[in-house]
Amino acid sequence: MILSIDTSTTVCSVALHTLEGQLTSYYEQHIDKSHSEYLAVMIKNVVENANLKMSDLKGVAVSEGPGSYTGLRIGASTAKGICYTLDIPLMGVSTLESMALQVSEYAEQGDIICPMLDARRMEVYTALFTTDMNELLSPQPKIMDEESFNDIEGRLVYFGNGAEKCEALLAPKGSKLIKGIVPSAKYIGELALEEYQKEAFKDVAYWEPEYLKEFQATTPRKRL
Repeated sequence: MILSIDTSTTVCSVALHTLEGQLTSYYEQHIDKSHSEYLAVMIKNVVENANLKMSDLKGVAVSEGPGSYTGLRIGASTAKGICYTLDIPLMGVSTLESMALQVSEYAEQGDIICPMLDARRMEVYTALFTTDMNELLSPQPKIMDEESFNDIEGRLVYFGNGAEKCEALLAPKGSKLIKGIVPSAKYIGELALEEYQKEAFKDVAYWEPEYLKEFQATTPRKRL
């Protein structure tokens, strides 16, 4: 069994897949506060719902970013802790690639798949994929303006929690906005199975998520 974890946004999810790719257990929760309060319980629930024990796990996959700095750190530390304790491999999967995989299942041939995660103001974390999941643009932060994606060939299909703020810029170009797409451990697990078969494992001691931007802490303003 492969345990998959996604804590990259306010939607926290965990999943279990067999080594043959069958989804056996899944749990998702929308959490506005810290994932650390719920993640351990969610993992316990998916394992018990599948009538398994933690010792039955063969590997752990986690969203490696981009996304919430705090959320990614919580997911990474939890995954690394399990792998270290059980001496099983760790796999990291791009949050944006996992989102693209969701949409690739029903996008039209020739569409360009564009997941977007909010990075504040008019900046997003984004990437581009074909419907066959070939990467056209690697994950990166991008400030959106009227010139964004003018050079792509094909209809842009965009989605994610950073997408709606870009609608005024992209809708006139014939692009399609899909609402309701969030990162999911279901798709983290699907992509992780490929990594498991290739033995493309992360170093449990030194691996860190792909934040793409340095963390900027905010300090409360003083009241006058």
